[in-house]
Amino acid sequence: MISIRATFRRKFIAGIMVTVPLLASVLIVLWVFKTVDNFVDPVYEGLFGRQVYGLGFITAVGIVFMLGMVSTNVVGKKAIQAVEKSLLGVPILKSVYSPIKSVMDAFSNSSSFKKFVIVEYPRAGAFAFGFLTKEHTVKRHEDGTVQNLTAVYIPTNNLYMGDIVLFNEKEVFYTDIPVEEGVKIVLSGGIATPKLMREAKNASKIETG
Repeated sequence: MISIRATFRRKFIAGIMVTVPLLASVLIVLWVFKTVDNFVDPVYEGLFGRQVYGLGFITAVGIVFMLGMVSTNVVGKKAIQAVEKSLLGVPILKSVYSPIKSVMDAFSNSSSFKKFVIVEYPRAGAFAFGFLTKEHTVKRHEDGTVQNLTAVYIPTNNLYMGDIVLFNEKEVFYTDIPVEEGVKIVLSGGIATPKLMREAKNASKIETG
């Protein structure tokens, strides 16, 4: 009974963690489109003499598309960086915007994940897929010895939730599977995993570009 209760609680919390970000994203998108629609509807009604359904939605899509175009050129990036700098200057906005931006950047930029790896986790004899993110050097205070650790992001709920675990470099199996394919494997629940996985060449070298 205790095991069933604990399992239910764990699964329920996991469901909430999936539902809340998804619901928040949908509500934000709907709010943006509704705000644009309410703003431009009177303008279009004044131009055409009547309400034209759908123009507000098309305008909102156009605005989002234009912002996407602006954010991908040099001038646009500088303008967005200036706006972000202003937002980060406000304590309340910084506490909300900064973590959301960090997560979005991590998952929208494939270079955040260096390699698709396999590690022994969460116990001996059990293995998990993960994404290598960074190398760390730890210097012990007592004897001054240095130990190289590898940070591996292990998804535990689809892709955007997981654990950050530090492993000794020798404990990480570097596959020859590209990061993009690794993402597909995780999202497919392992169905897309190839029957044969080989060790990557120059496995210990991590591109930091």
